[in-house]
Amino acid sequence: MARARFKYMPHTADVEFIAYGRSFKGLLENAALAMLGVMFDAGKIRRDAAKARTARITERATNEEDMLWFALQKIVSKVDEKKLNAFGFKVNMISKSAAGMVLHGCIFYKRTKRYAALLDVKGVTPHGLKISRGKNGYSARVTVDV
Repeated sequence: MARARFKYMPHTADVEFIAYGRSFKGLLENAALAMLGVMFDAGKIRRDAAKARTARITERATNEEDMLWFALQKIVSKVDEKKLNAFGFKVNMISKSAAGMVLHGCIFYKRTKRYAALLDVKGVTPHGLKISRGKNGYSARVTVDV
């Protein structure tokens, strides 16, 4: 049985989800996928005949929770600024040093005539954002402001 990449949780006003990953890289990719699933009908965008394109992001942080928050915020900002019909995210590289972490990644999008927007995500809420690590990998609880 395939492991779930994320699941949406009940929340009174915003959207909350738990993302999973065997590695921190996988966690970041699945959290981005869950967030983009709130923003867009990713399946509709993926099925569109338009060519897939990428928009690169780079982010720096001193710890994993900040990196998750900063990366998701950067994705929201880039999607909003460039009006991207986004359907995925891939971490190209995460480098770690004594000074912190640097992430390089790509947002996948298409220039489609049919806009597949669902909800307008205003940002990622830092309050309550928590990463856990267990024997099966990582999980993170994330709330996005809609």
